[in-house]
Formats: sequence, structure tokens, C-alpha cells
Amino acid sequence: GRAPLPLAALSQVLRLERSRRTGIVFPLQKLERYLAPGTDTARFRLFQPGLAALQRAEALFRSDRGHPIDYVSSAVRMDHAPPPALPEVCFIGRSNVGKSSLIRALFSLAPEVEVRVSKTPGHTKKMNFFKVGKYFTLVDMPGYGYRAPQDFVEMVEAYLQERRNLKRTFLLVDGVVGLQKTDHIAVEMLEEFGIPYVMVLTKIDRASRGVLLKNVLEIQEFIKENTQGCFPQLFLVSSVEFSGVHLLRCFVAHVTGNLPTVEAS
Repeated sequence: GRAPLPLAALSQVLRLERSRRTGIVFPLQKLERYLAPGTDTARFRLFQPGLAALQRAEALFRSDRGHPIDYVSSAVRMDHAPPPALPEVCFIGRSNVGKSSLIRALFSLAPEVEVRVSKTPGHTKKMNFFKVGKYFTLVDMPGYGYRAPQDFVEMVEAYLQERRNLKRTFLLVDGVVGLQKTDHIAVEMLEEFGIPYVMVLTKIDRASRGVLLKNVLEIQEFIKENTQGCFPQLFLVSSVEFSGVHLLRCFVAHVTGNLPTVEAS
């Protein structure tokens, strides 16, 4: 197994000075001070859990003997998928958006979990299922766009329409380039099926502050004007610096019903 990385655990983040700590846990709030006066920031703080909720969520993502976190299986068709026994979340996004890297960051406190990260875009050809104890399942979906598998559409559409235990879909968007044509197609599919989803902006460590602000504001406006099933708050993450990873763990715990609602409101 790999050793957990620096800042993978909240205890490491809490040792940082306050502004850096806030930037790691709530990266969206870090951007607020650079907004024009009068900008509506309500959608920056819709999901703002306290420390107890963040710690509870982290415990779910930390494996031990009584709480194993395991890769369960891969599937290319729905009849190969494991039984829909637990609440489930899935992660979708363009090839090379950093999906496997993000899942590896989420599971960094369970170093025995093998999440393959490929240098080749479009490497994930199957739906990969990870079981988090007796609490929920996380699914890594094949990337769309460049080098997507031939049967991607059939596989993903069937999953989204048939998976009754699916609680939330996480649509990953590259923080450097913003929404692309293929992302719009994914949004249309999720909207058409009436699937609740949330947008996650990845690779924020690679984007300049100006580019990141522009993309955040444009995407939040897009969500407001063009979507009904999308959670109004964007989630920003860096799998390298662990920015936003703790908050995303907490949101996953929340939508799978594993956090008291009061703590997560």
C-alpha cells in the first residue's frame, strides 16, 4: 500500500495557519475576496459543514479492520454490475479530466485501495465499483470524448437510467479549460434523465486565479440558467494539493445518507 499523502487527513490541515486551512477545505471561499463588490456569493456557501461533519466523513473514507474499503468489481454491462444494495454515487467526466486521480485522492486514507491512474486519456473502459464498508458504493465511470469506448453511451445511459440506488452523479469539469462541448452533452443527458448531479471543477492547482474565477462564475451562471437537476454550488478540487477533497468527502457522505442532516446543512 501507499503511504497517505500530506494534507490527506484533516488533522494535518488543521495544523496550517487559518487562511491556508480555509483555502484547502473551502477553496471556493478563498476566491470570494477577488470578486467584484456586490457579486452574489450565496451559491458559494450552500454546503458548508462544520468540523464534526468533516471528521465523520473522513472516518468513512479511512479503512480499518472493521471498515474495509474495497474495489469490488468492474462491469461493461449492467448485468455485470454488483447488486444495488447500498446507496451509490458515480463520477463521470471527459477523458483526462483527472477522474481517477480524484478518486485516488478521496481514498488516500485507504492506501490498499488500488485506483489505476493512466497517463493515457480514455484508459478507463469499464465501470469500476468501490465499496465503502457497509455505507455506500462509489463508481468510477469511463471517460467520454477523446478515445471513449465504443459502447460508452449505451453503458452510461443504461447505468444512469436503471441504477435505482444512485444518489448523486458527480460531473467532473477541467478547471483550466471550463465547460467543453462534450460536457454540455453530458449535462443534457443528466437533465433529460432527471438525474440529480453536481459539478466538480478539477485541477484547480493548474489554473491561474483569473482563469479559475472566470470559469467558476461562468459555470455557476450556466447552472443557474440552464439546469434543473444540478446542485447550485460548484465543488473545486485539486488531487495534488488536496484542496476541496475533504469537503467533497463530506458531500458524498451527506448525499448517501451517512451524515446527520443538521451537521451538513
